[in-house]
Amino acid sequence: MAQSPKAAKNGDMRIDPALVRELAQLLTDNELTEIEVQDGERRIKVSREPPAIIGAAPALPAPQHAPAPALSAPPMHGKEDIGAPTEEVAGHTVKSPMVGTAFLSPQPGADPFIKVGDAVKAGDTLLIVEAMKVMNPITAPEAGVVKKLLVSDGQPVEFDQPLVVIG
Repeated sequence: MAQSPKAAKNGDMRIDPALVRELAQLLTDNELTEIEVQDGERRIKVSREPPAIIGAAPALPAPQHAPAPALSAPPMHGKEDIGAPTEEVAGHTVKSPMVGTAFLSPQPGADPFIKVGDAVKAGDTLLIVEAMKVMNPITAPEAGVVKKLLVSDGQPVEFDQPLVVIG
């Protein structure tokens, strides 16, 4: 429902239906359950429940002795350096300021911005997070050495998700 310009002046927010549709499409494309954007005082949050599996049998607990299945994925820049964010590594953890897709290099096929062991200065680009077709450089907040990469190239990332550890 469109609001009149007069209503918007009284502090009511004008909703851009095209933006809401684009955010909903990002949810679907990246298999997310929630996305939130903020522009000044305007804040929009779009969320959905994960789809239910119809006719699925109830899940049985896995046997305690069974090993975890191996995950397979296409080769990505620095994949061997990727670690779970729960692993303790001393240093400053750089987190994603937004929901989007992480890219470790400026363009496909190019060398990554950083590798584990690289020295970085404050302000150096560590990676890019693409959100709503805008490439956002994620920069080093301080000088140090890259201790760990916590994301892979092309991986969807959530707001406040750990990306890189610098020590």
